Amino acid sequence: MKKALSLLATLALSATFAFAADEAGFVPLFNGKDTTGWHLRRKDGHNSWTIDGSVLKNTVNAGEHGTDLVTDKKFWNFTVRYEFQVPDNSNSGFYLRGRHEIQILGDFKGGKTAKGGNGAIYNHTAPSEFASKPGGEWQTAEATIIGNKITVTLNGKKIHDNVECNKATGSEIDNKVTEPGPIFLQGDHGTVSFRKMRIKELPQ
Repeated sequence: MKKALSLLATLALSATFAFAADEAGFVPLFNGKDTTGWHLRRKDGHNSWTIDGSVLKNTVNAGEHGTDLVTDKKFWNFTVRYEFQVPDNSNSGFYLRGRHEIQILGDFKGGKTAKGGNGAIYNHTAPSEFASKPGGEWQTAEATIIGNKITVTLNGKKIHDNVECNKATGSEIDNKVTEPGPIFLQGDHGTVSFRKMRIKELPQ
């Protein structure tokens, strides 16, 4: 029994160290308390963002339009990790450098990939496989952008591998794709929640 417990403790410690190493260099984008480090894309826009228990939620009711939420800081090469929860049929997006949208869509019931589907580089490249979870479940995403190439893993499946993207994909901050840009969360379309957003800047 003692040997078994010792082995379990060793395995748990190893897993902890592996997780810590995997997270090395990442810093939070969202502090879980307020929107320090972020601003509304339009100062006069309707603020539909709330914070509840370390979750950043955008609630867009029928007939309403919310406002995108943008980081104050700009980034060039980086890996970003985040979790999101989207109801069935709801629509949002996570923008790299404010120009390249990783689509968020409650499309689990559809069961098919598309250029406008969950995880797509919006209107540019469909996911290589369908990786969506049912509406209301937390989903995990990791996106890396180096130069003009994007790699994305959704719910443990690599759905884009060094996809070249030389243009903005729609609703972008600007079209200056050769310059650093912010992260922004699409807030004008539909309800979505985010948590555990963190970023690791990479060498240029």
